[in-house]
Amino acid sequence: MKPNTFLGITALVALLFGLSFYLVPVETMAMYGVTLDVSGQYIARYLGSAFLGVAVINWLVRNISLKDKSMQAILLGFFTLSLTGFVASVFDALRAIGNNLVWSTVLIYLILALGFGYYGFRKSEGS
Repeated sequence: MKPNTFLGITALVALLFGLSFYLVPVETMAMYGVTLDVSGQYIARYLGSAFLGVAVINWLVRNISLKDKSMQAILLGFFTLSLTGFVASVFDALRAIGNNLVWSTVLIYLILALGFGYYGFRKSEGS
């Protein structure tokens, strides 16, 4: 897959999750079998806000060359975000927080970490 395609897809995924956590956090988390109190809604909206920022960054940088140092910084930053999200989601899934849909979060973060790691750490001959 071309890097710009991967970044476009990640922008779309982040946009969808960002909007859902920002606009309807209670309903979003209910799909995962988790009930949010007022404090949880507060945090979920901030998570949604962060995902919306991730979506914008991924969309705007998708055509920058992988050789560009700023692109490498962005990719490694998102690799870190995805890897730590993967670890947190595995921890939550193993603790049986929520329902089986929680495992989809594990899979999403794994795919993102692998993708950002691949493009962030590989030695590129082109963009």
